[in-house]
Amino acid sequence: MENSKETILYNDADINRAARCLKAMSHPLRLKILCVLGTESISVQDIVEQVGTSQSNISQHLAILREKDILGYKKEANRVYYYIDDERMLQLIRMMRDVFCSSC
Repeated sequence: MENSKETILYNDADINRAARCLKAMSHPLRLKILCVLGTESISVQDIVEQVGTSQSNISQHLAILREKDILGYKKEANRVYYYIDDERMLQLIRMMRDVFCSSC
């Protein structure tokens, strides 16, 4: 049997970060936002159109994802664009898609 200690989280800081991120991602709407974003940088209005709920609802969920350091954002003129700026989050989303998406 291989030594599995290398793949297990032992560091409390890593465990806390993982728990924070997974908790934030566990809401269906936030997960859908992350899946819509993927590797793109998308305006709030485009996220609203693709996800299909109100702008105020999207903004609340974007704020939570930003607060948990899952999303980055940039302002251009009067638009705000959100993106996933952590390759580890993108990798996690790809793995969840592989495991849970029936169309994959």
